[in-house]
Amino acid sequence: MQKRILALDYGEKRIGIAVSDPLGITAQPVDYMKNEGKNKNLLKIKELILKYDAKKIVVGVPLTLSGGESKKTKEVNKFIEFLRKNLSIEVDGFNEAMTTRDAQSVLLEGNVSRKKRKEKIDKLAASLILQQYLRDQ
Repeated sequence: MQKRILALDYGEKRIGIAVSDPLGITAQPVDYMKNEGKNKNLLKIKELILKYDAKKIVVGVPLTLSGGESKKTKEVNKFIEFLRKNLSIEVDGFNEAMTTRDAQSVLLEGNVSRKKRKEKIDKLAASLILQQYLRDQ
């Protein structure tokens, strides 16, 4: 059985989590975790790696519309570098191409209430990042 890929949608307050199926064909939204600082986040991510037997982590990188870097891009890249230094599996950055906005649209079209959208948006965005990553591989 092949190992899974874990996707993270890094945010200031929450980090969305998604995981691939064992064959690396589909992405499923899992949950989100509170962004509680580097060390607490690292512990939770290590638990996720073990739980899902992940071989790789993909982190959504928010580039500007012109493909450039913003303050948020630099923050996410620092997070990626921190993970690379502290984990024994591969960590890739992947252009998230407005997946949070797309996730918001999906939830609005599904008439999901504002409260429920807040709970679901991060994991759905992580799932969209992972689905795009899998499609591009």
